[in-house]
Amino acid sequence: MKQHTTLIKNANIVNEGKTFKGDVLISGEFIEKIASKINVSEGVTVIDAEGKYLIPGMIDDQVHFREPGLTHKANIASESKAAVAGGITSFIEMPNTVPQATTQELLEDKFEIAGKTSYANYSFMFGGTNDNLEELLKTNPENVAGIKLFLGSSTGNMLVDNEEVLEKIFSSTKMIISVHCEDEQTIRDNTAKFKEEFGDDIPIKYHPIIRSEEACYLSSSKAIELAKKTGARLHVFHLSTAKEMELFRNDIPLEEKQITAEVCIHHLWFTDADYDKKGTHIKWNPAVKTANDRAALWEALLDDRIDVIATDHAPHTLEEKSNVYTKAPSGGPLVQHAVIALFEKVKEGVISIEKVVEKMAHNPAKLFQVSKRGYVKEGYYADVVLVDPNNSWEVSKENVLYKCGWSPFEGEKFSSKITHTFINGVLMYDNGMFNEEIKGKRLLFDR
Repeated sequence: MKQHTTLIKNANIVNEGKTFKGDVLISGEFIEKIASKINVSEGVTVIDAEGKYLIPGMIDDQVHFREPGLTHKANIASESKAAVAGGITSFIEMPNTVPQATTQELLEDKFEIAGKTSYANYSFMFGGTNDNLEELLKTNPENVAGIKLFLGSSTGNMLVDNEEVLEKIFSSTKMIISVHCEDEQTIRDNTAKFKEEFGDDIPIKYHPIIRSEEACYLSSSKAIELAKKTGARLHVFHLSTAKEMELFRNDIPLEEKQITAEVCIHHLWFTDADYDKKGTHIKWNPAVKTANDRAALWEALLDDRIDVIATDHAPHTLEEKSNVYTKAPSGGPLVQHAVIALFEKVKEGVISIEKVVEKMAHNPAKLFQVSKRGYVKEGYYADVVLVDPNNSWEVSKENVLYKCGWSPFEGEKFSSKITHTFINGVLMYDNGMFNEEIKGKRLLFDR
């Protein structure tokens, strides 16, 4: 069977710190050639990308797609479809589904579902608990993204709070350990104090005071101390405070870092001033905090103390979100709008397009050692996205693709639009139309 060939012409190609005008030839699953001008024979599909950016697809290292067990909120098919429309071509999904991915068998069950239903490329993290070290050590570093530990509250028994076990996990695996850092006791004490005053209906504005800077710093500083002591390879998820920024380095290249950091779209976009308008729709753990915290996150992102931008996409139904504070779950859907939100910040002059690509594609690929993805390079998988920087639109319920049917960005006017998403050389998304026939691939890792 003849390989399908596509030529993307006249694109503004963004890769490895440079933007240049050129053509990209995709043959089968891979990028065959990149040049200022490529001539091809008949039978080749040609896309004229004049005025558009061609970027590597985002590798989102933290999503919750809710399958199995919580599919009334989302599933791998629905959320990966939204991700592809949003320029995310690969995702790494978290273990806190039902059942939780805390055995190798349950982990492989998720891979099996994704193999049949995921529009994007996929991997999953193995979930560590207080009592599954033996199972954790069976994780294959070549085809599983890493280990996830919840050091702040989680569902079921996924809170790892036994310090002896934690040290054993950190000492025993060479795999990357990704952590959610919030100190559980601090949060419990703060919650009890506010419940005494308000009952269950605590005003949402107190969320960042309950899940405080202190709760974050206590936990992340302890995890980093343990990583330094044991030599573990640690990745700290969804940082949210200015204070935590002192814990990270920018004086060595990413490849040499043993401790790396991630920030999420919502902590770069919203502040505590938005709670009045958005309510529980921006209730996340860790909480969205002050304008000062947001400014410090941007500063650390731009000076390379923070290495990666992710979404922590975590949908809940509107009905669930409408509960009183103590019963309204934390998390929100973000994969469809993350890349475009960053393009808005490019337009505002907050960040360069080259830096966006570094943080959302190159660095996740480097950090997780993803094989042949995350770059616009000859011989790499053709996971590429075309973005029209002059195509404005407004986010509304009518154009949201998440199964939960809402977005914290509703009412936001974006000036850029994703027009095409290629995954493994296949045009999976074309101006609102999806290729329903082909599915993404399991990510492999060069470890």
